Amino acid sequence: MSLERTPPYLQVVAALKARIVSGELSHGDTLPSVRELSAQYEISTATAQKVFRTLKAEGLVEARQGSATTVSTRRTLHRTAADRLEAALSTGRIYTDGEYAVITAADLSEPPEWVADLLGIEAGTPAVRRQRITHNSDDQPVSASTSWFSGDLAETVPALLVKERIVGGTPSAIEAATGRRAIASEEAATAAAASEEQANLLGVTPGAPVLLSRNVYVDAEGDTVEVGESVAPAGRWRVHRN
Repeated sequence: MSLERTPPYLQVVAALKARIVSGELSHGDTLPSVRELSAQYEISTATAQKVFRTLKAEGLVEARQGSATTVSTRRTLHRTAADRLEAALSTGRIYTDGEYAVITAADLSEPPEWVADLLGIEAGTPAVRRQRITHNSDDQPVSASTSWFSGDLAETVPALLVKERIVGGTPSAIEAATGRRAIASEEAATAAAASEEQANLLGVTPGAPVLLSRNVYVDAEGDTVEVGESVAPAGRWRVHRN
């Protein structure tokens, strides 16, 4: 759908969603009033009210009688691989305010066959593996993920093998060392029942519904820079932006 044909309220919803998903607007930030939003985007107050109703229905904001409307993402928003890559490229940060990751593994390991295929390496060839659990500001785990990289990056980007966060994220570190810039991502996801291991990582009951995702970051030549897989608990919304 072209922007010109998109209803004005959805254009504003999309603009605010983009700022929320990127982390420019963080949990608890105050949004403009209806009148301010109306003036800022040159829309009617009725349209501005519709914008807030839509964002509230999608669990991205909250408003109480007599209070300002604030961003509310702590328990509702699931940031995809594409969201995090966009944040890394535009802001130099993978995580938003209040989020943090605990790196649980950083080593050379034999990847699953599907990962080896996407990395373009022979089955059984070691690859760099980084595992992490991402938490929100309430210290609740919001996802557990594993990233895989070609084994030759172990020497060119030694930080990949250190169990510490990489400031700016792995795409930035790889670009700084090799000049290869991840510019796009592909992601597939499916609903599943949590395994015992996944349940322990996320603090949910085994068999509880979870979202499984697999993603690939590619450079300008279309070559794979990173392959990832993640699991997130139910009840968190993915936001798609056109």
